[in-house]
Amino acid sequence: MLIAAQTCSMNVALATPHPRYVYFNFFSERLNREIPIDEDQKSTSLSRLLFRSRVRNMVSPEKLLYKQPSVLVGRTDVVSVTPWLAPIVWEGTFDPVLVDNIYKPMNLTIATTVFAIGKYVRFLQDFLDTAEKHFMVGFNMRYYVFTDRPHDVPSVNLTRGRHLSVIQVPGSNRWQEISARRMEIIQTTIERQIRREADYIFCLDVDSKFHARWGPESLGRLVAVIHPGYYEQTRDRFPYERRPASTAYIPMDEGDYYYGGAMIGGFVEDVYTLTKVCQTRFEEDAGNSIEAAWQEESHLNRYLLYNKPSKVLSPEYLWQDFKAKTKEVKVIRFSGVIKNYADVRPNV
Repeated sequence: MLIAAQTCSMNVALATPHPRYVYFNFFSERLNREIPIDEDQKSTSLSRLLFRSRVRNMVSPEKLLYKQPSVLVGRTDVVSVTPWLAPIVWEGTFDPVLVDNIYKPMNLTIATTVFAIGKYVRFLQDFLDTAEKHFMVGFNMRYYVFTDRPHDVPSVNLTRGRHLSVIQVPGSNRWQEISARRMEIIQTTIERQIRREADYIFCLDVDSKFHARWGPESLGRLVAVIHPGYYEQTRDRFPYERRPASTAYIPMDEGDYYYGGAMIGGFVEDVYTLTKVCQTRFEEDAGNSIEAAWQEESHLNRYLLYNKPSKVLSPEYLWQDFKAKTKEVKVIRFSGVIKNYADVRPNV
């Protein structure tokens, strides 16, 4: 597995190994340069991993002017808090000026993982270009692009404080296998690298674009997004895994929301725990010749049912281009693009 670590903006496409990249073997020997390894990585077992993430106080700058909040006036067409008192983030439920001024002085680094396997690499240019315009603007960003086609990673102009690493991973003849393997790869990359480099992490789907602000209002210990196809449905209509033999099983009379697998976020430590548990359960199912209905999304929903997210993002943060905007969705921030699955997937 090779990784190319970008330390500045990309100016040319990767037809050959880029001279500004540092190439090394991700899990064993370093190839062409000494790569710093933290002392905690040398001496700490994986059961005692150290993470950068920590809870911080919500400090507002003095003399900051923003609209006075009200306990009587606000959105009445949507629910903005879960039964366990986690916020559900909609347009009109937060003040972007106030939120930015609280979080930006913290000097946070956000990790973003994205998988561009096979023909899905074609979506990477628009994903990255729109992310640079709308996603966590003004924050330190580390993109981790997992691909089996590292030389097809496009040229992207990254702003100061934002970096991109290309990590080569194997391809597959089954999209289900690619989907299922994602948890394992994210878990391993957190262990080896991300935990030392970032405070928060978002795991996003590459076949998507950003259309409007996605900022620090989305940060939390464990963050999930409500799937746009099921937010108007009752739990008995959710496509949970319904077979009791699966470790992703959810009974018909249980369930809060149906969460989209195209976005997982939170403290690096909390997302690490999620991926580790889901991967263990996936392997247990595989040992019993079971593949959950929607692979990692099924295991994600099972995990989040019993490990409640601390913040829930509304479907504004995960729309679908083929869906018409509904009256309660005032802003589409992130949306899956229209595509021909027969063309981009190795199997349908």
